[in-house]
Amino acid sequence: MRVNVEELNLKDKPVVINRVAKVVKGGKRFSFSALVVVGDGDGWVGVGKGKATEVPSAIAKAVAHAKKNLIRIPLKSNTIPHEVHGYFGGEHIVLKPAKQGTGIIAGGAVRSLLEVAGAQNIVAKTLGRGNPFNAVRATIQGLSQLRDPHEVRELRRTAVGMED
Repeated sequence: MRVNVEELNLKDKPVVINRVAKVVKGGKRFSFSALVVVGDGDGWVGVGKGKATEVPSAIAKAVAHAKKNLIRIPLKSNTIPHEVHGYFGGEHIVLKPAKQGTGIIAGGAVRSLLEVAGAQNIVAKTLGRGNPFNAVRATIQGLSQLRDPHEVRELRRTAVGMED
């Protein structure tokens, strides 16, 4: 689905900034990699990674990359409609809906992603090594499995109607 990012009020949040050293003949050359999540607080969320010799340019590249990879997650009363599992690399993320007033119960990288997405009551558990790059990708993979209950109901009505 094509999204106009100019219409969305996107906020970005850096998750991890790493300093990377490349060893060359004359010594070490340092550069930076940044993992950034963007979202509008109303269901649109994206993840991007950028690399550059300076931190601000690495973050800018990551934000631009994240805006190209936005997905829409259905939120129901500031939580997700059902439980999902996300997998990426060695990470396994379990996301469960929670009652009003629970808040976001999640660790580091997953919390940042859920905050910018707009989920306010959710429980998440990271099973794996906790690599923030893989944890965020596993969370996105899990959130992309979410389906709006109203859309599913309409699909089932249509499918039943076609059989008759």
